[in-house]
Formats: sequence, structure tokens, C-alpha cells
Amino acid sequence: MKNTIMKKYYLLLIAALFSITTQGQDTFSIIAVDPATGDIGSAGASCVDGAANFGGIIDIITKIIPGRGGVNSQAYVCIPNSNLNNAITQMENGASPDEIVTYLLNNDSCNSQNFNPAFRQYGIADFNSDGEPRSAGFTGASTDDYKEDIQGPTYSVQGNILLNETVLNNMQDNFNSATGTLADKLMAAMQGANFAGADSRCLARGTSSTSAYLLVYKADDDIDTPFLRLNIEEMPFGEEPIDSLQILYNQFLGANDIGLKDKLKLYPNPVSSELILEYELGVGIKKLSICDVQGKILLQPEIQALDQGNLKINTSSLTKGVYFLDVATIRGNQKIKFIKK
Repeated sequence: MKNTIMKKYYLLLIAALFSITTQGQDTFSIIAVDPATGDIGSAGASCVDGAANFGGIIDIITKIIPGRGGVNSQAYVCIPNSNLNNAITQMENGASPDEIVTYLLNNDSCNSQNFNPAFRQYGIADFNSDGEPRSAGFTGASTDDYKEDIQGPTYSVQGNILLNETVLNNMQDNFNSATGTLADKLMAAMQGANFAGADSRCLARGTSSTSAYLLVYKADDDIDTPFLRLNIEEMPFGEEPIDSLQILYNQFLGANDIGLKDKLKLYPNPVSSELILEYELGVGIKKLSICDVQGKILLQPEIQALDQGNLKINTSSLTKGVYFLDVATIRGNQKIKFIKK
């Protein structure tokens, strides 16, 4: 009896995993690097009902190593995407984009009769040891039509279940013709696919997709604090996620136009023992340093969150005098003068 129950349990588990894997498709995306700044970014979209239940598609199909490169893995992905994790491990070990593709084809995490490397799609872009950009892509023969991948010196664009070749061609053309930052170019690429049925499953909805994202890392960003992370988990029927992504991006640009000084407040000043740093949400504080008037770093206090938007800083080890708190954020650095009494 016990064996029968366990057998049924395993069959149900396998069926559930099979169902998740078969639904784990993603359609159009781009991965790119900027040799001038060291920025690395990814953007993409998909028509997936229920995407909000797992936080959208961003963490399923893309991973980036700041300063090194990134990988997009899509089309019948393993969930969790172990092929993506393995690709990142290979990148960390020094493999080139072409070598990573070869490794993935020879070491597929969900290889079976029904799901093998021929169902997968990959896009990779990175920097070699000399800081030169490289890219590679792969589209399996069993990936759903329309399917293709396109590479340039600094990017890879790929898609499946597309309306036609216009989706990727528009994305590539917009990326190459856009001026500005890597984030600007990635957002422009997404707008190239902003038409009904770009993901053919969303044609009846009148939208390109249901979920979209934009992710950019600066070269020195911590993996948990990217410079830019915009995630449209899932839009209601008939509402365009790329339009919503553009709105978020415009808000991000507008927020950057306001100086960091106006987003930070330090008190009490003068201080006896504990400072409070109040900051606007979205500033993204990475590191704190306390310097003397000559600029010498005296302390690098741990970031201790009081609550959302407030940090506590212990200054009890400082003697009386004038100091500067150097606040390193994802949008740059800001020094704030304070007095220890």
C-alpha cells in the first residue's frame, strides 16, 4: 500500500514538473554589452498567462555577471532554469560565448526524448580578458516558429513563437540606431517589438506580450543591486506591457535628473552617537564611508536598516570634529557634511 501511494506521488510530481517545463517558454529578448562603459543589460517580453505568479519572466530567462557578461536562456526552459545557471557557471570559469553554447548543447539539464537541446534558445554577450565584446546565439530546430537569433558585435537578439521575422529585425534596427546609454538602446529595441502579436500567442489580445523587463548592471554593481531593474510581471488582458515598461523607464530617467543631494537627508546634525540617513526609495544604497576633511576614509559602517528608507549609522568611535558621509548608490556618490559633538 505504501509503495503504491509513493508511486502515485512520484507520478504526480513528474506530471507537475512536465507541465511547468512545457509552459516555460519565452519569446523575444536581447542581451548586450557596452564596451565604452562596461554596462551589461538584458531586456525581453513574453505572452505567458499567470506570469505574475512567479514574479514575471525576468529571473527565469536572464542572468548577468557585472563587468563580465550575461546569458538569456529561453524556449522550453527548465524551471528553475538550470541551463541558465550552468551557462553562468561556465562564464565565471572563463568560457567564451561560443564555448558556452557548445557546453549547453552537450550538457542539457532537462535532456529527454521530449525535451532536448533542439528545443532550446540561447543568447550570450560578454567581454573577453582584454575588454573586447563577444556574442553568440543558438536556436534549436524544434523551437516553435517563427524562430531566429541574430548577433552583432555587442549583442544577441533572439525569439520564438513570433509573428514573423519583423520582430527581431525591428529590435536589432532600433538597438543599432538608438543613441544614448545601453539602457536607452535596450528600451528602443523593446519598442521595435511593440505591436500586436509580436509574440503570436498575444495577437488576439492586441498586444505584443503580457510580461516585459529591462535589466542593466554597471561594471562595479553588486549582483543584488543592479543599476536598473524594471519588471512588468503581467498586464491585464489587452494592455501593452512594453508601454508600461516605457513609462517606468521614463520615470527612472526623470528620477535621475534630480540630484542625489535632494534624495538624501542626514540627521541629527550635529550628532552625539547615532546618525539617521533618510533616503528616497529607488536610490539603491551600496556602501557608506565616513571621511575626515582631508578625504581619508576613517570608517566604513555596516548598512543597518531601521525600516524602509532609513539607515542607522553609529558614530560613537569618532572624536569631536567635522566629517563627511560618502554615500555610494547605484546612481553615483554623494558626500554629506556632518559634525560630531
